[in-house]
Amino acid sequence: MSRATDKDTRSPEPHAADSHDLIRVHGARENNLKDVSIEIPKRRLTVFTGVSGSGKSSLVFDTIAAESQRLINETYSAFLQGFMPNLARPEVDVLDGLTTAITVDQQRMGSDPRSTVGTATDANAMLRILFSRLGTPHIGPPAAYSFNVASVSATGGFTVDRGAEKTKTEKVSFNRTGGMCTHCEGRGAVSDIDLTQLYDDSKSLSEDPFTIPTYTGDGWVVRVISESGFFDKAKPIREYTKRERHDFLYREPTKVKINGVNLTYEGLIPKLQKTFLSKDRESMQPHIRAFVDRAVTFAECPECDGTRLSEQARSSRIGKVNIADACAMEIRDLAGWVRGLEEPSVAPLLTKLQHTLDSFVEIGLGYLSLDRASGTLSGGEAQRTKMIRHLGSSLTDVTYVFDEPTIGLHPHDIQRMNNLLLRLRDKGNTVLVVEHKPETIAIADHVVDLGPGAGTAGGTVCYEGTVEGLRASDGVTGRHLDDRATLKETVRKATGQLEIRGASANNLRDVDVDIPLGVLCVVTGVAGSGKSSLVHGSIPAPEGVVSVDQTPIRGSRRSNPATYTGLLDPIRKAFAKANGVKPALFSANSEGACPTCNGAGVIYTDLAIMQSVATPCEDCEGRRFSASVLEYHLGGRDISEVLAMPVTEAEEFFGSGEARTPAAHKILQRMTDVGLGYLTLGQPLTTLSGGERQRLKLAVHMADKGGIYVLDEPTTGLHLADVEQLLGLLDRLVDSGKSVIVIEHHQAVMAHADWIVDLGPGAGHDGGRVVFEGTPADLVAARSTLTGEHLAQYIGA
Repeated sequence: MSRATDKDTRSPEPHAADSHDLIRVHGARENNLKDVSIEIPKRRLTVFTGVSGSGKSSLVFDTIAAESQRLINETYSAFLQGFMPNLARPEVDVLDGLTTAITVDQQRMGSDPRSTVGTATDANAMLRILFSRLGTPHIGPPAAYSFNVASVSATGGFTVDRGAEKTKTEKVSFNRTGGMCTHCEGRGAVSDIDLTQLYDDSKSLSEDPFTIPTYTGDGWVVRVISESGFFDKAKPIREYTKRERHDFLYREPTKVKINGVNLTYEGLIPKLQKTFLSKDRESMQPHIRAFVDRAVTFAECPECDGTRLSEQARSSRIGKVNIADACAMEIRDLAGWVRGLEEPSVAPLLTKLQHTLDSFVEIGLGYLSLDRASGTLSGGEAQRTKMIRHLGSSLTDVTYVFDEPTIGLHPHDIQRMNNLLLRLRDKGNTVLVVEHKPETIAIADHVVDLGPGAGTAGGTVCYEGTVEGLRASDGVTGRHLDDRATLKETVRKATGQLEIRGASANNLRDVDVDIPLGVLCVVTGVAGSGKSSLVHGSIPAPEGVVSVDQTPIRGSRRSNPATYTGLLDPIRKAFAKANGVKPALFSANSEGACPTCNGAGVIYTDLAIMQSVATPCEDCEGRRFSASVLEYHLGGRDISEVLAMPVTEAEEFFGSGEARTPAAHKILQRMTDVGLGYLTLGQPLTTLSGGERQRLKLAVHMADKGGIYVLDEPTTGLHLADVEQLLGLLDRLVDSGKSVIVIEHHQAVMAHADWIVDLGPGAGHDGGRVVFEGTPADLVAARSTLTGEHLAQYIGA
């Protein structure tokens, strides 16, 4: 290597390009932000703190990251922009100094049954290439090892016209070798349907026999069946002939004419398979999911043993390992196997695959396997899986934006995540982190604290500076930064117990444990130790178990807290009763909608490749309802004024006086109990933060009738101050006679528990055992586990 022999040693003048060392935000007004103006240092780690709903995500994701992405999209040609999402410019006056933003959020990964950890990270694609080159016997190209590709063969002919009556017919054949198991179509599981859960066979079609959601007596779905002409509508289903039963359950799609309309009749089973069973269970609405759980049983595919792959794909091996075996290994074991392969012809591929697998281990996900369905990953696991492709990247001067990267992490794992964030920063990148955990706030170079409250009470910058300055500040975050929970002097005594015997789901190793009832029981352990497998997969599910998991709530811009919680139903009925009209008039999604904007409140103008423009509807002035509906009042307020109320004001409004509505008041009380008193009833769900959505879901489930509540990481997205309120809610549930079982890593929740079950000692095959059962005080005194050591440090014991 040659180097210059003569160098200029004089100090250079500062270059103009080096002066751009700040991201400047001026006049940000997205969502609840109130003309926020800040300067964020580049190539530093900046942490954004504040109570849930204070505007952190609105500033970081909806303003800075969104504008960066929009500007990048505008560099492409108009043709390419036509295939991209149209991004609106954020509500901000000036954004200066932006760099390319890479967003790593908590959104769950694709929940398609065929989406796995391997397919989501390209590790599967590399494995398929590896087996197509080294596998014996050789069965075909990489697609031959893919459970997403079916084997297809076809023959036919086409005519080539060469003019002057010269035509020639050429025969063609087409073959594609895929690795999909034909029995389960690459899903790894097959379903069987319990017919008794679909209909009452003692009834006829005229007696509304169906127990399937949306299959109501006067609906089009049932009319197509009853008026198809294939059945006697007065004949009980159990008396059908063999042919009638086949037509009822399995008939192929057939054209029928009903009342002069051409429609398609199809047997009940294939229709249900297309409408319900082809969807991922986690993406279903709650009542649909309950029906599927009741009517459908899923079992491992007997032909592929759950591997999703055809016998041919499984027959090809490298040494003694086929691709199904490789995907079923824990990733840290698979990394060791790949490291042992020495084949110069595929050396670049092995190097890339090795790097990807080592990144999984480095980020704390070595306990996963590549065949793990991506829809089963927790929010924290999904976020870290998305980080894989960024580790080891040669890009610098990039802005990385993280949404609570420590979510789902045991205190033992947080230091590893902190090191990864610092590594990204030290490579010359700007790292922006929305975070609540004191351990991550402590490593920040710069802190921005938003607040002081949530919703309309937030949206301003309360503090900007160093961590030491935040600790000394008088804001909510500053006051709570050094908060440490103390162990309870006395713990509640159990009133009973749930016995678990021989639990072996996933990595559990014949676990025997008794879960106490009538108390607050916390199940903890490092990520991947088997907590969810024990609680969700092994706890017997008698009637009365209410489970609140991390599945994000879904909703469009027309959805709001009133519609999601069911609050709008009693409100509409109260308005209808007071005014002697139909309840449907008081829904912006039904008859009461403003005819100009169809109840959206705004009119969207599509400008093709340019951003769509949303303008408030001039007729309803953004109130969403027609003028005639707004003439009806309840307690002196019209429906739009009620939906504009905060929860606390609405709770008082519906609690007494002319507008007293007990059903609505109960729902509002639950929303206040979970700390959402500041939300307005008509606020679109799309504007809620992750913590607000988590608590809104908890408020809905508090209405479920049950004696046992199972909560999966309820502190997700909660500020230190909000955790105190959650602990008060858990105490009220237990004191009212409920049993509460919580999967949790937060030390404040552990310290507040009556009983702790700690799993470990490690993750994956190093975990799956109960390493401690007892009170928090005993866990701290023993310090025999990682959890015990970190809890002792937390409380200062």
